[in-house]
Order: sequence, then structure tokens, then C-alpha cells
Amino acid sequence: MSSHFGTLFRVATWGESHGGGVGCVIDGCPSQLPLTAEEIQQELNRRRPGQSSLVTPRDEKDQCHILSGIFQGVTLGSPIMIMVKNEDVRSEDYEPMAQLFRPSHGDFTTEAKYGIRNWKGGGRSSARETIGRVAAGAVASKVLRNFYPELVIVAYVTALHDLQAIIDSESIQRSDVDATSVRCPDLLMAEKMSRRIEEIRVQGDSVGGIIECVIRGVPAGLGEPVFDKLEADLAKAMMSIPATKGFEIGSGFAGARERGSEQNDPFTIQEGKIRTTSNHSGGIQGGISNGENILFRVAFKPTSTIAQEQETVTTQGEEVLFSAFGRHDPCVLPRAVPIIEAMAALVLCDHALRQKATRCLFTKDGRQEENSQG
Repeated sequence: MSSHFGTLFRVATWGESHGGGVGCVIDGCPSQLPLTAEEIQQELNRRRPGQSSLVTPRDEKDQCHILSGIFQGVTLGSPIMIMVKNEDVRSEDYEPMAQLFRPSHGDFTTEAKYGIRNWKGGGRSSARETIGRVAAGAVASKVLRNFYPELVIVAYVTALHDLQAIIDSESIQRSDVDATSVRCPDLLMAEKMSRRIEEIRVQGDSVGGIIECVIRGVPAGLGEPVFDKLEADLAKAMMSIPATKGFEIGSGFAGARERGSEQNDPFTIQEGKIRTTSNHSGGIQGGISNGENILFRVAFKPTSTIAQEQETVTTQGEEVLFSAFGRHDPCVLPRAVPIIEAMAALVLCDHALRQKATRCLFTKDGRQEENSQG
């Protein structure tokens, strides 16, 4: 099972939803980076269940424990292991699912591949696996802030079901996003979205939507063509998140309906720097960042677990009717926002380290110069 992500800043997540705990191991983090458990905990608190009536009521504090890689408040350069214990598990809720395949879940496909599956809470397919991603993303963000102090990653809910928000990606701040429980900074639309989720929950159903992410302050030059283009790695990172079904960057699919004269981003000089007058490319050209804001969107399907009766089959091939019960998110979007940000940080941190390794400049006498592009 592939549980590793990254090239130089390499992360492995581990654990099952109803096992003893979940977490991550980070390898390749630079040494002497100041890092505390409190910094990681801030991000985990944004992802954890039970935050509001819009998400699952599973009561997990998600308290992180750093088991290795830190000494006297700084990183050692050795692997960093972070663990979060599972405390509020109710495995008995899943016993009826041991002998059947839940519709649109990974139950059938996992058993088809491995010949076995952990049916308690979905095992590794559970969104609880993303705790390790968020913890690692917090570390990656700290590395990035040291490399690029002006870099900011902000994700937010821009669409839910048929509701569409209007958000200015140039000025949006994380505090604006976290001001609403649905994590949509358009206050009027956030209220409508919250009501829609509550309505859907009462009906025993679920709903999906779109999260947009803007990354400001990215230097030009990040990306590793041809197979590790920056947008390719971002797409892989986002599509590895549970419940994702679509990814687009810049103008995305809408740009495919326009002409080159409408889509091209003309270059200009602003304050002595090369800039573009538009950003249809979403901040990436030729697989490499161009210094403009990186802007992408991720589509999430409605949560697969619903309380309505559905058709399915048992592990013995018998056709049956099934309706789920227990504690589940009627919409994953509010808790997925910090996961999107974490995965974006992991990609950028890995590419920042790769760029520093690739772009090593020397003077004529052999002395190493500072890389002018970061």
C-alpha cells in the first residue's frame, strides 16, 4: 500500500480509523527549525471532528504527540514522528458493514485488491487518515515561512451543492475563512450553505461542493518538468484526499472554451519585475511557477455514508438493502479546507527543497552564491 508522498520532504502516514491511533513520519525536514507541538496542534484543531453541528459529532480531541526528531525545541534533521490517539471509537456501529459493501465507498475495491479490509470505520480509507497529512503540512508550512516569509496558503469553500459564493482570492485571509463554521468567507452565502447542510442532514442525505485555494507569494521557478510539473504534483496531492473527484487550475475547464488570444497571459514589467497582466494560467506555466498567485479548485463528492436506504450486495454476493447509521459528516467541505492547505504546503515545501538542490550557483572562484530565486 502506497503511504508515502514527496521526494525530498517525504511524508508517510500510518494508522486506521478505529485502531490505536494515526499519524505521520516526516523525513527530510531541515535541521535546526524551531518547532513545537502547539504549532501542529493549531492546524489539527481546524480539521478535527465535533467543531459544529455541520460535521460529525465524533468527540476526538486529536491531541498530537511528537515522538522523535525534535530536541530542545528544534528539528534534528532526523525523521519526525507525530502520533494522535483514537479515543472516541464505536466499532460496534460498523459490525453490520462487515459482511457487505457500502455504496460508493472503498469497501469492495479494497477487498478486491488486498483480499482483506478493516471494516471498522473504513480503516485506511477513512478521512481520519488525513490527520497525518495536516500534521505534516504544519511542519511544511513552517519550513516554507523560513524560505519565503511572504508566502500564504488560503483555502475556502466556494461552492456547496448549487450554491456559489463570490470571493476575492487576491485579498482573502485565513481569519475570514475561519469566521464561519462552513468555512466560506462570503457571509451571506455561508449562512445559506449552513442551512442547506442542516436540511440535508435531517433528510439523511449528504452534499458535496468545491474548495478553492490561493497561494500568494510563491517565487518563480518551482516545479520539476516533465513528470513532476508543479500543477501535476498539486493535482496528485489533491486527488489523493478522500472524496475528491475533480481538480482544475487557473481558468481550468472554462479556458478550454476560449481562444488563445483570450487565454494567454501577456508579460509586462512592474516595479522592475517580470509580471503577467492576467492569470489564466493559475500561476504556473510550463509546469513551473511564474511568480503570480497559484489558484486551483478541488471538487468533493457528497459523503458516501447516508442514512437513506440503498441497494448493495454482501460479501457472499447476496443483494440486500442497506442504510447507514452512526456519526458521519453530511458534508466534508468544512473539515477539508485545512487538508487542502496542508497538501499544498507539502507540495510546495518539497519543490522548494528540490529547487535549492537544483539551482546551486557558484562564482568563478568556486564560492557558492545565494540562489537569487529562492
